[in-house]
Amino acid sequence: MKIVFMGTPGFAVPSLRKLAARHEVVGVITAPDKPAGRGKKIQESAVKKAASDLSTPVLQPTNLKDPAFIDELSLLGADLFVVVAFRMLPTQVWSLPPKGTINLHGSLLPDYRGAAPINRAIMNGEKETGLTTFFINENIDTGAIIDNVRCPIGKDETAGELHDRMMELGADLLVETVDAIAEDKVESKPQPETIDLKSAPKIFKEDCKIYWNQSATVIHNHIRGLSPYPAAFSSVSGADFERMKIFGSRLNGQKAALPPGEVETSKTKLFVHTHDFILEITDIQVPGKKRMSVASFLNGYQLSESFKFIS
Repeated sequence: MKIVFMGTPGFAVPSLRKLAARHEVVGVITAPDKPAGRGKKIQESAVKKAASDLSTPVLQPTNLKDPAFIDELSLLGADLFVVVAFRMLPTQVWSLPPKGTINLHGSLLPDYRGAAPINRAIMNGEKETGLTTFFINENIDTGAIIDNVRCPIGKDETAGELHDRMMELGADLLVETVDAIAEDKVESKPQPETIDLKSAPKIFKEDCKIYWNQSATVIHNHIRGLSPYPAAFSSVSGADFERMKIFGSRLNGQKAALPPGEVETSKTKLFVHTHDFILEITDIQVPGKKRMSVASFLNGYQLSESFKFIS
């Protein structure tokens, strides 16, 4: 079966490679090259690099509704479009192939529709998530479900760690789905609609702030759900910097005895009091420095007695 694959980030790469091993990928659609990093050098997307390794033609449209792009897409003669972590497609694109357009989403739909399902599931303290394949329609993440797979979430697992496990699980699910479509063995079903669906909206800077008057568990889930990117942060006082990113934390079960945000340290550890329990901070980054362990930070920086985290 002939496939056009659409995606941009590294999450999509295992899916592209595994599909290319079983089906004919006649084209790859990905984001235009853009400057990135401190040097603002032009960077190719992870999917474009993978497509180059596979010697697969690549299209990088800036406008998905451009008639010239639609014409190029049509000429590829694909039976199916496969989407993994890409932009919302206009109707004239997703309705083009005879077998439809499918998407791989990082949740058990209909819960956690949106741009950040992995982050939001951890931030909400979920113990399980999963991946879903579905047919794209005119609304975001609402199309008929084809298949899914469940995935447990470790109690201290970060979004980055879960992401890496899920991209391999997702690639296998996607191959199974495409195989079934090729053999005309798919029986999709509409998504159930309830009033209490959990959502996964895009994460903005203000979503990353830590509020120390919350419980230690809520804060711990917030930190690991945003680690390593975009990273939770806290304002601080009593230091020569105003903000600290926090990438790792650990629940230790000790009840808090000081106001939320107050800090205690040892030679290698940093503890913060919350609404209910004490939270150990394990990995941080201060402005102008690289990410480091708290032990390395305390070894090179003398905290003042007035240092504390503020909400």
